[in-house]
Amino acid sequence: MNEMARQKRDPKAVALAQAIIDTYKPKSVEDMNDALKDIFGPMFEAMLKGEMDNHLGYDSNDKGPKKDSNRRNGYGSKTIKTTRGEVKIDVPRDRDGTFEPVVVPKRQKDVSEIEDKVLAMYARGMSQRDISSTIEDIYVSIPRIQSHTVQH
Repeated sequence: MNEMARQKRDPKAVALAQAIIDTYKPKSVEDMNDALKDIFGPMFEAMLKGEMDNHLGYDSNDKGPKKDSNRRNGYGSKTIKTTRGEVKIDVPRDRDGTFEPVVVPKRQKDVSEIEDKVLAMYARGMSQRDISSTIEDIYVSIPRIQSHTVQH
């Protein structure tokens, strides 16, 4: 293959792919699908935690003064549908019940439309908060999805 024609890969994406392969040692396409399914849960949970940080206005480990009395209040369980199967995740809650997740909205379970985009953002090294913000921008710009989210 001509070196000029060879596609340049993002080094972070290559490192992420290698980490998945090193950890799961897939021997088939099915093994690789199972590996990706396993990492979707923690990825979506991390993004939801980033959304909660943004909603409350402080990081979960911030010990300083807070803007109001609303705080984290544990987690609820939810099963989401991906192209690779169902994945159980923990969704953060707040005391006031005002947290409206964007990446996995309340009463929505199918995340198959965005899972590849989320994986690509993680591979590029984006932070949880940046990914959540990007997803929120996508949701706000698409009227069909916007009707399913509550603006705060």
